[in-house]
Amino acid sequence: MSQFSIKFLPDDHAVKVEEGTTIAEAARLADVFINNLCGGEGVCGKCRVQVIKGSAEAEDQAMALLSEEEIRNGYVLACQTEIHDDLEIMIPVESRAEESQIMTGEAGEVSEAERIPLVRKIYLELPEPTIDDNISDIERVNRELRRKIGWHSFGIPLHCLRALSEKLRSNDWKVTATVVRDIRGYRIQRIEPRDTTSQNYGIAVDVGTTTIVVQLVDINSGKVIDVEGSLNRQARYGEDVISRMIFAAKKDGLPVMTEAVVENINELVEKICERQDIAGDQINAAVAAGNTTMSHFLLGLNPSAIRLDPYVPTADVYPHVLASDVGIKINPYGVLVTLPSVASYVGGDIVAGVMSCGIADSGQIMGLIDIGTNGEIAIGNNEWLVCCSASAGPAFEGGGTRCGMRAIKGAIEKVEINNGTVEYETVGNARPRGICGSGLIDCIYELVRNGIIGADGKFNRDSGDERLLLTDEIPQYIIAPAEESETGQDIVITESDIDNLIKSKGAVFAAIKCLVDYIGLGFDQIETLHVAGGFGNFLNIPKAIAIGLLPDMPREKIKFVGNSSLAGARMCLLSEAALEKCLNISRSMTNVELSNYKPFMDEYIAALFLPHTERRLFPSVKY
Repeated sequence: MSQFSIKFLPDDHAVKVEEGTTIAEAARLADVFINNLCGGEGVCGKCRVQVIKGSAEAEDQAMALLSEEEIRNGYVLACQTEIHDDLEIMIPVESRAEESQIMTGEAGEVSEAERIPLVRKIYLELPEPTIDDNISDIERVNRELRRKIGWHSFGIPLHCLRALSEKLRSNDWKVTATVVRDIRGYRIQRIEPRDTTSQNYGIAVDVGTTTIVVQLVDINSGKVIDVEGSLNRQARYGEDVISRMIFAAKKDGLPVMTEAVVENINELVEKICERQDIAGDQINAAVAAGNTTMSHFLLGLNPSAIRLDPYVPTADVYPHVLASDVGIKINPYGVLVTLPSVASYVGGDIVAGVMSCGIADSGQIMGLIDIGTNGEIAIGNNEWLVCCSASAGPAFEGGGTRCGMRAIKGAIEKVEINNGTVEYETVGNARPRGICGSGLIDCIYELVRNGIIGADGKFNRDSGDERLLLTDEIPQYIIAPAEESETGQDIVITESDIDNLIKSKGAVFAAIKCLVDYIGLGFDQIETLHVAGGFGNFLNIPKAIAIGLLPDMPREKIKFVGNSSLAGARMCLLSEAALEKCLNISRSMTNVELSNYKPFMDEYIAALFLPHTERRLFPSVKY
């Protein structure tokens, strides 16, 4: 079979591929990122690239997603275009991933009383054997550990046992034991010469659908030493968990997905270790929190049944394993703990968030909401917990909208419209390339406040606003004109974009409303509503309330908590009690399956209005 050379610009990466390979597959082989919201189905149009040398034609399916001008200029969809020639391909700015806003800060602390970490290093000065005290070497170690920890017995792996006799005798019976807590008790992970207790590190990992974040933690002090994040490499196989599950179901798809997330983690760990000048084998534990699908991918579990009725995961409580078993490059005998899930679409990230926000410890009723492609909500206190998830779709993360994009460099994140003048701010103060989720919410609020759209989301075509255009019979409003944008094209929000966003916000609010009604409460009885995640951190709360995304509550009751998933993972790394709380939360939380909950559809339809069909639910909103 013929091979062809493919060069990707502007990164200048090159690769040789066999004839018939798609451009998207070639990009993966060249380690080049191209946006791919739909997982290669050819329906999102976000993977458009320009062929500037060689012959490649847009497939019929792409014609509906590319303009005539784009087709004349050599644009094709990377996921639908097969290679039959040597090509030079320019990836336009809107199809790249650069300088993403990754949420690394968070709240959630472990008290000194509860700070018994998952992994401890304990220095031992053992008495030498005598005729009167001639117990075995391992029992001598166990006896001293019992004095210091109090546990009755300690497992030990064979590799550690084989080296024990020589290490004890060649180091004057002075060694450091690394002890890890697992499901059954304590296990000796490592025996080192002399006192190495000062070198005890762990990593907390947020395995997010969009981003992966790793924190390096000094287990002895409990302090975060460093943090690093990156876009999830799985995005090249699909933007959301559904498209990734479909990819994983294909032949050899699952190992590819696991390898992608493990590579992410290893790259981040390597960067941190180089920056801090520590060796990877000094990291003795990893605690990971992610949604149910991402947890399955991390451990190489088949998630296919999660998306199929009756939506059953392979596991909800995951075994403690060696990090090396999945390929994570820390101490080869370091432990990997994946926090437990509740249901197919309520994962360990929400369990970690509930724990880190203190919801399960409080006598007050509190809530947690994480808005993404899947909106997850939990409400409760120290006596009861309920949760649900609603498919919000990709609109809040830039999918399903004409100029939508993630919160990366050049994304419009804030918008104000006053007397026909539009002012906006972009991520990184760069020239605008598109609009991210927080910017889209601002757009809808400003459009309805200025009477440019009605409460049904339809444009008022008689408004006389010069920015309101009708292109190919589609009404659209110009946020940034072509001369201001980096793409050289108008950045707009269309009527269909607004419709998609209203559906997304309607799904989230309907889920919150159903959960509150299911419990038999009112919004006024919720003392604090925690909003988690990167999207929440950049959200304008009054505007989110005004469009009907969040309930109309006193603003001081709504609190940003940053990356609560990462906070929970770090707390579990530092506290056996926190890890036990997570397990108890996952077991005790009641999941309301909205697909089978009859009131949900009525609530959803009622929420397809700005702010809502029932204005009494939003008494403070005045446009």
